[in-house]
Amino acid sequence: MSHECFADEIAIDFPSVGRVVERMRDAFLGQPVDGDLLRADVSLSQREAFAGLVVSVAVPIRVTCPHCGGRGETWTEACALCRGTGESRLHHPVRVTVPPRVADGARFRFRIKSPGASPVRIEVRVAIRSSAA
Repeated sequence: MSHECFADEIAIDFPSVGRVVERMRDAFLGQPVDGDLLRADVSLSQREAFAGLVVSVAVPIRVTCPHCGGRGETWTEACALCRGTGESRLHHPVRVTVPPRVADGARFRFRIKSPGASPVRIEVRVAIRSSAA
């Protein structure tokens, strides 16, 4: 079965929704979506790992370009703000609570959903620095 239905129309008229349509098509056809997990590493001292703490992670979130409304162009020229993609990126700060006595290599997964943006899946990996460093 071809996954190219409406590909030309989407690419020409609404380039920013191409990824969304691809994800909907994959979800409808039961195929997994790869590559939508963002990873971040958090480096902690042994003391921080023992006590636990709250760390801030900047998560890039894609939103529809406010200048062109997601078309990627204004009249006949590429949108200068999004460079023709129809999307803008915002860095959204997220506070992650690292529990006390966390182990080196521990991973936390969560999802962020923001109004006007696609949900983002995040995986934070904890790395504990040795005291000799």
